[in-house]
Amino acid sequence: MEKGRSDKKRVLLKIGTNTLTRETNQISRGKIEDIGRQIADLKDEYEFVIVSSGAIAVARQFVNLESDGREINVKQALAAIGQPHLMRIFQENFRELGLLTSQCLLSYDDFNREVSRKNILNTINVLLENGYIPIINENDTVATEEIQFGDNDKLAALTGRLLGADLVIIATNTDGIYTKDSFDQVEKCTIENVRDLDKLKKEIAQGKSSQGTGGMESKIQAAEILQEAGIETWIVNGLLDNFILKALHEEVAFTRIDGV
Repeated sequence: MEKGRSDKKRVLLKIGTNTLTRETNQISRGKIEDIGRQIADLKDEYEFVIVSSGAIAVARQFVNLESDGREINVKQALAAIGQPHLMRIFQENFRELGLLTSQCLLSYDDFNREVSRKNILNTINVLLENGYIPIINENDTVATEEIQFGDNDKLAALTGRLLGADLVIIATNTDGIYTKDSFDQVEKCTIENVRDLDKLKKEIAQGKSSQGTGGMESKIQAAEILQEAGIETWIVNGLLDNFILKALHEEVAFTRIDGV
């Protein structure tokens, strides 16, 4: 075990925009409270790091900016407006449950520089040692890749790998990844256990989520990064109440991608 790390299992929880909004146009305080209650129930055995989307969705509740053909710039501005509001909602709801929060804004360049990687790891370890839950988002005002492509899936994977997470849970709006044959049927069939990601890629449907910028493709790419690091990935329906506890107790269907 690395210096300064507790014996608790380290879980990185990535929460997509559709989960945080419960597939509406507004951030759900009830969903954030649901997440906080579960973390509070599990805090004796697990330590959590959160990668949260949703800053742009929060901002759209307050402002309406015109794009004038500058769509990415407007989304960056919306992220800058929404990020403090999103953190305030987390802080207020978690504080009522006795949980402390902290904010970390990262960019992809941070993962490419050894000094930055070391600083990120050391800072987050200190936060966890002192009982603070790091809530991470991309620094959208200086970076655009996640705004365009990933809804923070790749950021979650890189962070999970850097932190040596024991498990990464990606909360989305489906019961994991469905078989291609069942995708358009009323009864969906979840692919529950996966080792071969090449086979899994052939099953996924194209397209992105309604509120976020991600889709199953970006989640599998994230799982690929994590699998190479030997980290297990779960893709779980975050719209369900108590989705973390239910997945841990195997009470719901979800996709489990083995770490190799």
